[in-house]
Amino acid sequence: MKADTETDILIAGAGPAGLAAAAALGTEGHRVLLVDPAAPVVDANAPGADLRTTALLQPARDLLDRAGVWDGLAPGATALWTMRIVDAAAAPPVARDFEARDISDAPFGWNVRNAVLRRALLDRIGALPNVQTRFGTSATALFVRDAAARVTLADGMRVTARLVLACDGRESPLREMAGIRTRRADYGQTAITFAVTHEAPHRDVSTEVHASGGPFTLVPLASGDDGHRSAIVWMDDARAQTRRMTLSDAAFLAEAQARSADAMGALALASPRAAWPIVSVLAERWTARRLALAAEAAHAMPPIGAQGLNTSLKDVAAIRDLAATGEPGAPDMLARYERDRRADVALRMAGIDLLNRTSLAGLAPVQALRRAGIVALHDLPPLRRAIMRLGLGA
Repeated sequence: MKADTETDILIAGAGPAGLAAAAALGTEGHRVLLVDPAAPVVDANAPGADLRTTALLQPARDLLDRAGVWDGLAPGATALWTMRIVDAAAAPPVARDFEARDISDAPFGWNVRNAVLRRALLDRIGALPNVQTRFGTSATALFVRDAAARVTLADGMRVTARLVLACDGRESPLREMAGIRTRRADYGQTAITFAVTHEAPHRDVSTEVHASGGPFTLVPLASGDDGHRSAIVWMDDARAQTRRMTLSDAAFLAEAQARSADAMGALALASPRAAWPIVSVLAERWTARRLALAAEAAHAMPPIGAQGLNTSLKDVAAIRDLAATGEPGAPDMLARYERDRRADVALRMAGIDLLNRTSLAGLAPVQALRRAGIVALHDLPPLRRAIMRLGLGA
């Protein structure tokens, strides 16, 4: 590649959303350059590996299928036919099952390991001759004219692109270069992720247990030689989670068992633990001249209801569709993207924020209201189906 180059779309950030954007836009025939300061880690045993899993909902599956990625993921994906919500703040616990078959002939989604997802996306990108990657460098300067943007990379390359797509995370350097501010909420929570084997079969049921401090979510994984398996995301007070990360495996497992409300019977650790802080971020604007924010550069939210990466992939699908109807990065395209996506995301974030704060409050009246809300959402069929469709992105 020459010292100066041109492309249709420059994507900054090679997380799952940036990789998916490169695969989706490249499959549609656009020239794409993907840059990131570090190459994606695809070996689950390597330092810095992403040990989490992602529940890819139906719209995400459709995006990845059209981008030529899904066939590489399907063999290791675990179907999610039921979403079980348990309120365990008071005895006896209240549980309600939301069934995909009420609204669809397909599962809500499929759970995949993030390392596997990154590998499948990289494999697809490598097969597209119109997609170039430049790992080990990042955007350091942005200069914009009406017709194109010029991005200077840390290695000295200057790239001219009709559209710059910032998928570079919640601390997005490109967002800062464009002077776009954010609204943030720090919940004082940390999420701990790990995998377990468990006594009871999960039967393709994802279980979200609410008490105080945040949800404890068990998402099905494919069974192994050691038995039934699930991935867990446990949100709670940051100080309590810091203490838990220092515990022995046995002591940590005892606390996890108690918090699980025995939803899957006896648990056993099947992976190391990882932790990250829970914050909410929403950009005040999603676009500037020749620039669009997507994924966590535009929004970040607590990992509730599988909305995080799925919402990011809806951003990617919107960019893909708009780029097919006109010039990538044109003012009318960017205006439509901001109008449509920001409103949808703001609605989802408000609902997730409300649900999370009911766990944080720890007050009996608030928890009683949450319990009544779960029952009402489930036991009124029209409302139940509407909420499930909204969760899928309708």
